[in-house]
Amino acid sequence: MALALALGRRGQGTCWPNPSVGCVLVQDGRIVGRGWTQPGGRPHAETEALRQAGSQARGATAYVSLEPCAHHGQTPPCAQALIEAGVARVVSAIEDSDPRVAGQGFAMLREAGIDVTTGVLADQAARDHAGFFLKTEQGRPFVTLKLASSFDGRIATESGHSQWITGQTSRRAVHAMRATHDAVMVGAGTARVDDPSLTVRDLGIERQPVRVVVSRHLDIPLMGQLARTASKIPVWLCHGPSPDAERAKAWEGLGARLIPCALRDHHIDAADLLLQLGQEGLTRVFCEGGSSLAASLLADELVDELIGFSAGLAIGAEGLPAIGGLGMDRLDEAPRFELLETRIIGQDVMHRWARALR
Repeated sequence: MALALALGRRGQGTCWPNPSVGCVLVQDGRIVGRGWTQPGGRPHAETEALRQAGSQARGATAYVSLEPCAHHGQTPPCAQALIEAGVARVVSAIEDSDPRVAGQGFAMLREAGIDVTTGVLADQAARDHAGFFLKTEQGRPFVTLKLASSFDGRIATESGHSQWITGQTSRRAVHAMRATHDAVMVGAGTARVDDPSLTVRDLGIERQPVRVVVSRHLDIPLMGQLARTASKIPVWLCHGPSPDAERAKAWEGLGARLIPCALRDHHIDAADLLLQLGQEGLTRVFCEGGSSLAASLLADELVDELIGFSAGLAIGAEGLPAIGGLGMDRLDEAPRFELLETRIIGQDVMHRWARALR
């Protein structure tokens, strides 16, 4: 099952809106087939593993990181494929929360006389599939908030200079993190000041994440890197209900997709923003700031994982803080997270935190 989960993680960022599933087929103690959800969401992991195993699938045990699907979509149900292949036993990590499945896949297998075991490494599976579960149950994607800051928690000097606080090794690690998410998201201020491309570079990645910019007024440079590449790599602009008409037309002409969002207190409503992205099929979003967007997501308890890169330099109180104002008076009002890991990456320290998922 650990291998099935690891295989499933290979597909993260490439198969939305489908879950990224891994499957391993074992016959007499030997792996005879393995697979994971392919780019675009199909073929499914079980189909890939069965294709690899061929006739050796008969009598084998299938280890699957998520309940096999039971509904007809663009492909037949994976539960039916396992039955027709003659698999003798299915071991699954966790039940699918999609109402079209939700235990029906297990029921199909049992009715066909297949031995079914569930709950193996379920906690890890819940984390791996958290984005798919959140989209299915709450309508929003899983949100990872990544912040690279100085030792004293600043992301830029008073003048806005920020390149580079962390080292090249950390920046390369961030590119790898982007690749495991469906979309990379920033606020309008970051897009204006940094002129980022928000792509995955130097890792041999072909399928790029969607670039999402949150900008109430669409006041983003029309000559920047995002504008120049919008026709080749998706750019989604999440804006308020009354954007500037000329700017909207210009961005659409460049190939960007415009997504209207509700306002709250004269700012884009973070909860509605994520619901809109969930409706578009996104399951995992990698937010890289800036400070106002980070504060909005944290204030509404919409951050599922925090990743911090801390560098060994101090900028001082006049520098731009990593997170904007949260309007709190007491520490017990602050959102708290559980430490998952710390790692030294180059000359920086990476720390990863998570909140309870379900």
